[in-house]
Amino acid sequence: MSYNKMKTHIDFTNDHILENDNVLLRPLRISDFVNLVKFSVEQPELWKFSLITAAGAENLKKYLQLAETNRVQQKEYTFIVFDKKKNEYAGSTRFYDVQRDCQTLQLGYTWYGKEFQGTGLNKNCKYLLLEFAFEKWKVERVEFRADSNNERSIAAMKSIGCTVEGVLRSNMPKREGGRRDSIVLSILKTEWENGIKDMLKKKISLSLKK
Repeated sequence: MSYNKMKTHIDFTNDHILENDNVLLRPLRISDFVNLVKFSVEQPELWKFSLITAAGAENLKKYLQLAETNRVQQKEYTFIVFDKKKNEYAGSTRFYDVQRDCQTLQLGYTWYGKEFQGTGLNKNCKYLLLEFAFEKWKVERVEFRADSNNERSIAAMKSIGCTVEGVLRSNMPKREGGRRDSIVLSILKTEWENGIKDMLKKKISLSLKK
């Protein structure tokens, strides 16, 4: 019974809108090419550590098509990020590796344009995504992974309360050749309820006062 109940919480078909006063996340669409192409062309280094690149207009088209296909196949749910303070689209993020029977998912493939990095936008996005995952989709664990050399991403994950679990050695091929080590971090539902949610709220509030 608990498994059947779990399946009803995770819904790929609805267009989920997550927002607060600072940011709005909505499902990524193929038509969002016009909203993201400037990053693709002008800031290709944003995908240096990513397993899937959107650097260059043609790669962005493939990126958008893959995101739509994976949502239809109920593998991933990708959002576009809109910065309400700047009134501009800022990047993208997604839920992936969604395991209904285990009540887990991964949160990642997150990128923001350079002008949106270090502004507090990421904490706003992560708060909304974690709130949705734990309180709407009722998952028990949210996992994060990154290239072990991606110091900026790892620092960002630690700053939102993630626990480092370890490193998977040589577990993924790199786009440019060779293999990467992946660091694994996570947040559990009990940790979200017992402190991380309130901590993130306070950090967001403090960032608005600066």
